Amino acid sequence: MMPYLQLVKPRITILILVVAMASFYLADPGSIDWRRLVLMTAATGLLACGIFALNQYLERDVDLLMGRTKSRPLPSRRLPPGQVLAFGLLATAAGIALLAMRLGLVAGALGAFTFVVYDLVYTPLKRRTELHTVVGALSGATPPLIGWAAARGTLDPGAWILAGLLFLWQFPHFLAIESMYRDDYARAGIRVLPVTEPTGGAAAWVMVATLGLLVALSAAPFMTGLSGRAALAGSLLVGAVFLAAGVFHLLRRSRTSARLVLRASVLYLPLVFAFLVFSPG
Repeated sequence: MMPYLQLVKPRITILILVVAMASFYLADPGSIDWRRLVLMTAATGLLACGIFALNQYLERDVDLLMGRTKSRPLPSRRLPPGQVLAFGLLATAAGIALLAMRLGLVAGALGAFTFVVYDLVYTPLKRRTELHTVVGALSGATPPLIGWAAARGTLDPGAWILAGLLFLWQFPHFLAIESMYRDDYARAGIRVLPVTEPTGGAAAWVMVATLGLLVALSAAPFMTGLSGRAALAGSLLVGAVFLAAGVFHLLRRSRTSARLVLRASVLYLPLVFAFLVFSPG
């Protein structure tokens, strides 16, 4: 059981579900269809588990080369590749089918898009270009869209704002990880900014720039009536703390400062979505 739990990256999956559920609620806070919410959560969970399993199947040789990933189920040989492939395909197909058949074609199309971009485009691009981060962020930004589409059947401006928050959040989050484990990525031949530009300046500047955009965008839910003043104040406060961590890393460019950005990122996302849910417009 434990190898399968590691295979599906439970902490990231839980974060995805929290964001999707919050977006479902924000799409129509006055009338929650609990049955659809449960279906959306189950389908999105299946999709995330399947996509992550397929990602680890495709990257099993790369994971073996990195200290932070060599203990994963496939490189450590605790699960056979064929079994992981079958599990990943079944879970992904079930998630997409459930979204499309029970929650609408828009939600289903978003699920299929997430799978294609993450596993078939983003994953192979890791060894070819640093721009794979942008591609990965596109697929990583879909949970709010899936949640919103499952609730309303359409994608309104509010859905795109929430997706924009998640899109921008991924850059400082993953750049912090890449800065901390730069040697691992270099050993595996994965092209990330902290490897191709070893001084860390480019990665730090991208981190600060995207954090600035993230803080600015956090005002959009209030400006469009999606959230109230309390959510605006809370989002700006935690955004300022997150930005300060990024600036600190720009000045220090150390493993310690990168870890600080990572910790701030882990706190930022659930807090902002909690503010939005508990202070609706």
